Amino acid sequence: MPIPVFHTIGLIGKFGDPNVAGALNQIAAHLLQRQLRVLLDESSAQLIPDSGLEVASRAAIGEQCDLVVVMGGDGTMLNAARSLVDYDMPILGVNLGRLGFLADVSPSEIPHRLDGVLNGQFREARRLLLYAQVMRDGCMVGEADALNDVVIHKRDVARMIDVETFLDGRFLNTYRADGLIISTPTGSTAYALAGGGPIIYPGLEAVVLVPICPHTLTHRPIVVGADNVIEVVLNAANTINTQVTCDGQVSLPLERGDQIVIRKKERKVRLIHPINHDYFKLLRAKLRWGLSPEASPFV
Repeated sequence: MPIPVFHTIGLIGKFGDPNVAGALNQIAAHLLQRQLRVLLDESSAQLIPDSGLEVASRAAIGEQCDLVVVMGGDGTMLNAARSLVDYDMPILGVNLGRLGFLADVSPSEIPHRLDGVLNGQFREARRLLLYAQVMRDGCMVGEADALNDVVIHKRDVARMIDVETFLDGRFLNTYRADGLIISTPTGSTAYALAGGGPIIYPGLEAVVLVPICPHTLTHRPIVVGADNVIEVVLNAANTINTQVTCDGQVSLPLERGDQIVIRKKERKVRLIHPINHDYFKLLRAKLRWGLSPEASPFV
C-alpha cells in the first residue's frame, strides 16, 4: 500500500443532519483501518456520540490535521472553508445531497476516491475569498469572510434599498435595487448567476457586482479585479432594515450611513478534488447544458 500523503484527518458533517451519521462512520472506519489519526468535529460528534473517535474543536482540527473531509453539501463546505482558511487546510468535499460545485465526491465513490487522495492522486484548487467590514462612524462594527458572496439586501420588506458604490475610492454607481451581490468566481454560479451575472472561471482573480432587480434596467453586472477595494455606502435616505449576508450564512445588521468595505482576503482556501475532476463537465451536469428537451425534467 502506498505511503499516505496525509496522516491526520479531520471529519466534519452537515450540522444537525442525522443522515450524515452513516457516512461519518463509514469514512472514519476506513481511515482507522489505514492506521490514520482521525479528529471528529465537535458539532459532528453529536451525530455519532458513541463513535469512540477523538473529538476536537474546529480550531484544533485546523492546527493538527493534514486534510479535512467534509460531508454534506456546498453549504457545509462554505462553512468549513471560512473556518479553516486561516489554517491553510486542504478540504475534500463529499456530497450527500444533489450534485455540488464544491463538494463533488459522491458517497458511492468512497473509499476509492478517498484512497486516491490519501495516496497523492488529486488536484488542488485555491479559491479566493472576500473579507467584508461594516464601518459606522469610523469604527468597525462587524466583519466576516465569504467564499461565495457578500450580499447587501433588505430584510423582509418589499421595498428597494439605495446604495452608492465606489471602486478604490472612485465613484462607480448608485444602485436603487432589491440589493447588491458582490461575488467571487466561486460564487458566480450561485446567487449571482440567478441574478443575471456571468459565470467566472474559478481560477480568475476577479469579482462581479450584480444588482438584484435594479430600478434602472440599464444597471448591469460588472466584473472588476479582485485587488480592487469595493466600498458600498448605505444612503441616508433608506428607511428600511437592511443587512449584509455572507455566503447566506452570516448576517451583519446595517444602519443608515454605514459603509461596507469589501476586499480580497489575503489567504485562499485549498480545495482538494479527485484526479479526474473536470470543472466544465461539472458545469454541464449542474446547469444541464446540451440536453434535449425530452431529457430535461423541467419540460
